[in-house]
Amino acid sequence: MSAAKRLFAAKKPVIAMIHVGALPGTPASAESLCDLETRAVREARLYRDAGVHGLMLENMHDTPYLRGSVGPEIVAAMTVIARAVREASGLPCGVQVLAAANREALAVALAAGLDFIRAEGFAFAHVADEGIIQSCAAELLRYRRAIGAGHVQVWADVKKKHSAHAITADVGIGETAHAVEFLRGDAVIVTGAVTGDAPEPDDVAQVQAATRLPVYLGSGVTAANVGQFFPQADGFIVGSEFKRDGHWAGAVESKRVARFMAAFR
Repeated sequence: MSAAKRLFAAKKPVIAMIHVGALPGTPASAESLCDLETRAVREARLYRDAGVHGLMLENMHDTPYLRGSVGPEIVAAMTVIARAVREASGLPCGVQVLAAANREALAVALAAGLDFIRAEGFAFAHVADEGIIQSCAAELLRYRRAIGAGHVQVWADVKKKHSAHAITADVGIGETAHAVEFLRGDAVIVTGAVTGDAPEPDDVAQVQAATRLPVYLGSGVTAANVGQFFPQADGFIVGSEFKRDGHWAGAVESKRVARFMAAFR
């Protein structure tokens, strides 16, 4: 069994997204760090009580995102919030720091006691709205070794959402997933074109055929389609489906979480 699969009690875990409010110094920042932490912990407990198997934190409200790195104020804030979430939930936890701030995500994960990060641009390059995101695998894994974070897994997006992939149009999504395995990633994440869009079933099938790593679906999984995707995936990262009106920026609604988990079971 892979290290990623050993993290969870469930064979195919549901990992709930916590979209942390806009952090200090970002254009939309309007709340204190204490308030941001309180809301994140409240969501974490709601998810835990609903029976999800893991959590992931993301600074989704920090638009427009910096490219490839963020300041120490973001790292500090995410660490404080992530540690509180981990302690309150007792669940396996991961973190993503947008956009493609993968080294910073590793630092947060190590300091907060998290289990994995979600990395953009691990293998091959793509063009995001922030600009060109280049492959980071070599530098990232050396940094992981240097800071003593070898236990923190790297889950890599392939043909990432909100991105153009013309510069790698001759490289299929399966080949990209195979490259993640070759470059010593720990898991692969497949998404739709944008947040809230489901992956193409053929993309999921190509990735499953090309890698021995666990394959997680990272967008657009709902109560209506989880049954369709269940045989194909090793787990599900769910955010928008749990929010008011199915939109990532809405408040978490317990009835939507319960509905999804009932469909999942």
